[in-house]
Amino acid sequence: MKGSNSPRSSRSTPAIWRVLPTGIWVLGFGSFFMDISSELIHSLLPVFMVTTLGTSMVLVGIIEGVAEAITAIVKVFSGVLSDYFRNRKFFMVLGYAPAALSKPIFPLSTSVR
Repeated sequence: MKGSNSPRSSRSTPAIWRVLPTGIWVLGFGSFFMDISSELIHSLLPVFMVTTLGTSMVLVGIIEGVAEAITAIVKVFSGVLSDYFRNRKFFMVLGYAPAALSKPIFPLSTSVR
């Protein structure tokens, strides 16, 4: 039906993306780009560590295991603290800032030590 005034018509109801606050879009895109950059770096980091820095595969495994353990522990406590203080933005910035600041430092490494 052309020109219908039904409730489903795009003229009578705004699209869902127009209803979302700007802050949601900013946080969503920020998270999206951080995840992309993390996946790019973390997929190449073991290769960089073994070929360029001369690290053994065992040490790469230990480093990855420790990093995963720390991540899991931090997620639990940051979630609890975020719920307690009801301040999600602070904890998001607190988590993403070190990750964003450390990414440019990886290529400057000359050894694991």
